[in-house]
Amino acid sequence: MPSLFIDTERLRDLNSGLGQVCLHLGRELIRQRPDGWTLTFLVPKGQQGIFGDDVSYVEASWWRKIWLGGRYDVWHCLHQDSIYLPVSPTKLILTIHDLNFLDRPDYPSVKKARKLSLLQRKLSRVSALAAISEFTASVVGEHLNVSKHLPVRVIYNGNSLANLTIPVQEAASTIRTDQPFFLSVGVIHPKKNVHVLLPFLEAFPDYQLILAGPDGHPYAQHVLEQAHKIGVADRLIMPGTVDEATKIWLYAHCEAFLFPSLSEGFGLPVVEAMSFGKPVFCSNLTSLPEIGGREAVYFTSFEPDDMVDTFRQGMMDYHDDPLKAERLRWQANRFSWEKAAKAYWALYQEVIEAPR
Repeated sequence: MPSLFIDTERLRDLNSGLGQVCLHLGRELIRQRPDGWTLTFLVPKGQQGIFGDDVSYVEASWWRKIWLGGRYDVWHCLHQDSIYLPVSPTKLILTIHDLNFLDRPDYPSVKKARKLSLLQRKLSRVSALAAISEFTASVVGEHLNVSKHLPVRVIYNGNSLANLTIPVQEAASTIRTDQPFFLSVGVIHPKKNVHVLLPFLEAFPDYQLILAGPDGHPYAQHVLEQAHKIGVADRLIMPGTVDEATKIWLYAHCEAFLFPSLSEGFGLPVVEAMSFGKPVFCSNLTSLPEIGGREAVYFTSFEPDDMVDTFRQGMMDYHDDPLKAERLRWQANRFSWEKAAKAYWALYQEVIEAPR
């Protein structure tokens, strides 16, 4: 009877992207589980039972990372930074989401080299490697030594908002808005580049801008200071981390979704916004053209006038095209947890059948 161990320790933060990956992929893997397979989930304290009673659980703790393993045929780390690795010859699968740290100006070269070295050591142990986009796969091939016998399998993340479990009318927002608003979702960090959106508040004085996401980085204070400097702080809303219900409400009620990110391994907020048929405007960098496809509108410059012109034209095209919203939803539906889980089960089977 084959056994699968899945590291879903990042369930400790269900409002994060990785927390949502663990939750929705875990559920779908159980739904598609082939006969005869046993599943064990590594979960944070207090989350035993989150996937039901017909799977097993191991509670994550710092000391367990020393002895975990030895009882499983396949071990899947759902992200590249996991500290929980098997100590036995268990076949290991690693999913890489991004190497965004390479683009961080606040990381010295020594730190970047150390992180690459740690990841390279993990690769020496893996039996299969997955990436969440073609872009991420290309970056992995460029910066890491990947054996020709270990091709990188691209398995896209799914879209947890494709089949809503919370009706929008019940997902009442705690954020009070008295004007139409533009929305951006994601950690408030320099790589998200959201300060370039402030001129939109100058160009559109009847609108608010909501930047929803963790705001503990000093960059968040910089954005607020810039908003005060140009006189638009009264229409900038930075609510910090929002729960799923609030996020759903914001997507459903925003006028447009703006995502000028500089570095993305996938770009889940783009897909989520498209699920609501909303016009999406994002940068043309890293994975975003791959994920947004032909339906997103891309900023080719971050100069204020250029961005506003791109936005005005994109909104005119959106309102002139009666099928645009439906095509946006279709693009979002290309990414599903059903497809992701199916691809992972095929990979698990392939790995378990391969000779050691």
